[in-house]
Amino acid sequence: MTERLVIVGNGMAPGRMLEHLLEAASGRFAVTIFNAEPRVNYDRIMLSPVLSGEKNFEQIVIHGDGWYIRNGITLYKGHRVVAIDRKAKTVTSDHGVTEPYDKLVIATGSVPFIIPVPGKNLAGVITYRDLDDVEAMLLAAQSRATAVVIGGGLLGLEAAAGLKARGMDVTVLHVMPTLMERQLDPAAGYLLQRAIEQRGIKVLTKANTRAIIGQDRVEGVELEDGRIIPATLVVMAVGIRPNAALGKEAGLAVERGIVVDEGMRTSDPDIYALGECAEVSGRVYGLVAPLYEMARVAAARLAGDGTARFIHADTPTKLKVTGIDLYSLGDFADGDDREEIVLRDAAAGVYKRLVLKDNRIIGTVLYGETGDGAWFADLLKKQADISEMRDTLIFGQAYQGGSPLDPMAAVAALPDDAEICGCNGVCKGRITAAITSKRLASLDDVRAHTKASASCGSCTGLVEQIMKLTLGEAYNPAAVQPMCGCTTLGHDDVRRLIRAKGLKTIPAVMQELEWKTSCGCAKCRPALNYYLVCDFPDEYADDYQSRFVNERVHANIQKDGTYSVVPRMWGGVTSAKELRAIADVVEKFDIPTVKVTGGQRIDMLGVRKEDLPAVWSELGKAGFVSGHAYAKGLRTVKTCVGTDWCRFGTQDSTGLGVRIEKFMWGSWTPAKVKMAVSGCPRNCAEATCKDVGVICVESGYEIHFAGAAGLDIKGTEILGLVKTEDDALEHIVALVQMYREQARYLERIYKWAKRVGVDEIRRQVMEDAQKRKGFFERFVFSQKFAQIDPWAERVAGKDAHEFRPMAELRFTEAAE
Repeated sequence: MTERLVIVGNGMAPGRMLEHLLEAASGRFAVTIFNAEPRVNYDRIMLSPVLSGEKNFEQIVIHGDGWYIRNGITLYKGHRVVAIDRKAKTVTSDHGVTEPYDKLVIATGSVPFIIPVPGKNLAGVITYRDLDDVEAMLLAAQSRATAVVIGGGLLGLEAAAGLKARGMDVTVLHVMPTLMERQLDPAAGYLLQRAIEQRGIKVLTKANTRAIIGQDRVEGVELEDGRIIPATLVVMAVGIRPNAALGKEAGLAVERGIVVDEGMRTSDPDIYALGECAEVSGRVYGLVAPLYEMARVAAARLAGDGTARFIHADTPTKLKVTGIDLYSLGDFADGDDREEIVLRDAAAGVYKRLVLKDNRIIGTVLYGETGDGAWFADLLKKQADISEMRDTLIFGQAYQGGSPLDPMAAVAALPDDAEICGCNGVCKGRITAAITSKRLASLDDVRAHTKASASCGSCTGLVEQIMKLTLGEAYNPAAVQPMCGCTTLGHDDVRRLIRAKGLKTIPAVMQELEWKTSCGCAKCRPALNYYLVCDFPDEYADDYQSRFVNERVHANIQKDGTYSVVPRMWGGVTSAKELRAIADVVEKFDIPTVKVTGGQRIDMLGVRKEDLPAVWSELGKAGFVSGHAYAKGLRTVKTCVGTDWCRFGTQDSTGLGVRIEKFMWGSWTPAKVKMAVSGCPRNCAEATCKDVGVICVESGYEIHFAGAAGLDIKGTEILGLVKTEDDALEHIVALVQMYREQARYLERIYKWAKRVGVDEIRRQVMEDAQKRKGFFERFVFSQKFAQIDPWAERVAGKDAHEFRPMAELRFTEAAE
């Protein structure tokens, strides 16, 4: 009989527990998850790369919505559990949802510690624990103002580095004499501070915060010595504590955390706890490796294995700041019964320290050169006697025997039980076995099957060495990554073969290119559909079923299932007639929210799906067409008023923006495209962070491209200067058509430019007139088939089934 398993929390630990449980006891439990965050499970270790712009949220998702659906798991997003009734065996969320359980797992994580100083509740004071905190910091970073990070530990330094990468002036305040004093000795702390300061981040140690000052929002931080550090943003990163309140309210045994035994069971035999909220043998944990071990044990116990137990093991510390290599493990405090071996290389910025007791390693600190971390960790774990190699020990594994060896020999010498990935507890033998038995040939394959290097990524180099050792010459790290699991071909090869073979339908592509699946998947079908639309605009019929929901419905779906509608306003210009029409539509269809967007458009939010055609019909009567706010295509051309009204305007920026938008709307592109035209170098339209931008100057039009202003923030590259509006239009159109023809699906212009090279793009668009003319003419030809208003088509009845309810269910009351 299926048991009911309810999980409170959807972080990394319960996610890993479910992976183990589904593998060991598939079908045994009907699983329900309550997640206080309004999203799926993601890798919190990678929040720092998201903050710095190295990754986006989609790249750190561990389990997407499809994973829960495939495994029959009910996930309540944005539901915080407020009560556990142990007698009735139910849990209840703040939205009033009550679910019964046979077994309950509490994984509520931790809460950040807020230092109790005046001003701690001012606007602009935030913590750093989850994606909401990161999004708040990203929003604050757009001001390019000043930030103070209180706390010089792991999280604080990662936050500081991320905010600096986003353009803020950052100061770190740390109450202790050296940074990361719990993980580093003073020598390594000094080197770390120097490296942080070399990145333009100010560091103040022995800095005790007296108050956070400001009226309505934060203006600065006052220290105990009277100094005031100006700040528009304050990030508190001074530590965490277990979030055990729910367990305490339920009457479970709670000390620092929810007390559990070695099988992760609480004082109630039907309730388990794991992760940062749990306390095992008097210890609480904040690093991911022990949390994953808890997950393994809890899954085994739930599956019926009564022998699984949690055993404490030291976990290495690594800093996720690009360019800083740091590794710390074990106990490195001074003591009379301890010895140390130290290596310093001032020129190379390298510091290594091994702490020994009875000829065994008990602690290690590595800075600047951390490749031997796994080997030292293995020696520490096994408490190996290092007497015979003491003289060369500090030089690493490759030097044992007196001279340096091939690094591959050092990897080969690692035993199978040597831990390679500390985050996920993956040993060398598991990696080599998976490579051999499953015929894995890429790093992504190894990550998918073993989780090695799938979290913080610091062990990636070691994993690749193991792959090379196992596969020999068959391993090619530069090999093309397939589009998806349906094919071995990458995007570039697929595009090339579509053209070479003249393949003009999705079935033809899949047949001729030997797809492994019958119908493709959600990754390859939209990509193939775009490639065919781009290459054969006059012959290929757009495949409705190969588009994501927003492009099928021609509106953006919102979290409550309603849609937003954004009509096109050429160059951001509107009129009384258009505004009156929008107001009438809002009132007629009871649309709850109307908002001005950053792209100079008006967004109507909360439109019911069945009302969309009628809304479009009313807007169409006023002359509106789709704003394509949902599309992989041209969305907006933002403008300033230029010479029409501005005293500083050098050209008619509004007129040019309107002209570009009317010329280019409707065209599908690999990813969304946003443009802007500024009438002078004051750049009021913010053209230098757009996919394509124009800065008007006295001598003509300076064309920019490859900017970004979302999760990634990047200034544009200059394509070149042209003299006339006609020249500007021709060059911009040619640039976009080159992007359309050469980029991979979902690849933004700035990523495409980085891959193919800015100089090559300049050469083809600016210097090669014949190529530029060819790009321009192909775009003009494609627009004959693209500039058809999709809203008007749906008003006329196209895809009418999409906007009709599948059924109307009526419930009658049962008789008494």
